[in-house]
Amino acid sequence: MSSRVIEIITSSFTKLLILGLVYTIPITLISFAIGLLIAIVTALIRVKKIKVLSQIIQFYVWIFRGTPLLVQLFIIYYGLPSVGIVLEAFPAAIITFSLNVGAYSSETVRGAILSVDKRQLEACYSVGMTYFQSMYHIILPQALKIAIPPLFNSLIALVKDTSLAANITVAEMFMAAQRIVANTYEPLVLYIEVAIIYLAFSTILTYVQHFIERRLQISEV
Repeated sequence: MSSRVIEIITSSFTKLLILGLVYTIPITLISFAIGLLIAIVTALIRVKKIKVLSQIIQFYVWIFRGTPLLVQLFIIYYGLPSVGIVLEAFPAAIITFSLNVGAYSSETVRGAILSVDKRQLEACYSVGMTYFQSMYHIILPQALKIAIPPLFNSLIALVKDTSLAANITVAEMFMAAQRIVANTYEPLVLYIEVAIIYLAFSTILTYVQHFIERRLQISEV
């Protein structure tokens, strides 16, 4: 490895890492938090089988699970201005990722809710609790424990998917790497460097998942 390549690696690493912390991680966490909220609300409505709302939500889930995330980004950022809705790149990315996560995670949450013994819901009704009170206090806490592994899979996948935001001009880590490659003509080294940073972020989240699961196991003992 030449001294020039080493210099490129050392000079670019800090810049890429900072952009990852400033853009990649915030986009991931904000989008996932909003997406999880969407997922919980949509799952509750579908489990309750509220007629019109359930059909609308089912259509939303079908659309976002059945189309590529990159196409969704392009529609929201490049397509909506044609009907008078103009969004900056960063909020457009947040909206797209949130809706995408909400669609996928709603099925995870719905499945987890259905896996909780139905007799618990009946017991809640017997003591005068409403459907949403029963879900909030009794069913959802149990369901979310069950859903932790697949939800963390979605979170880790989202970390990597944020690289697609470079296609709508969000100046995140992957776009910065592309610009450095254009100036240095060292694609292999720089893309491996970016891959290592993404891997580090994903590994940290994996450890967080294991920590949460251990804490939940201890609390159940």
